[in-house]
Amino acid sequence: MYELLILKGIDIEPVHKDCGILIYGTNDVDVHAGGSGCGCCASVLCGHILNRMMKKQERNILFIATGALLSPTTTLQGESIPCIAHLVNIRI
Repeated sequence: MYELLILKGIDIEPVHKDCGILIYGTNDVDVHAGGSGCGCCASVLCGHILNRMMKKQERNILFIATGALLSPTTTLQGESIPCIAHLVNIRI
């Protein structure tokens, strides 16, 4: 993601926070795949980010929940795994 955005002249790395890293700690924890799935996104948004917004510590966030659309058929056939992302901009 960082590399694709840099090609467009956008650097989000200083402000980007990964939900899985926020829950599990630093990159030292080996969470394999799924560390930032829908459960992590929901937990971080409802438990951490919205609390910070209510305290006026954050006023404008861009929240993107991502996920892989896994299918046993496509996985067994060796096909690429499609993904999906929902983007929400929350401002107070």
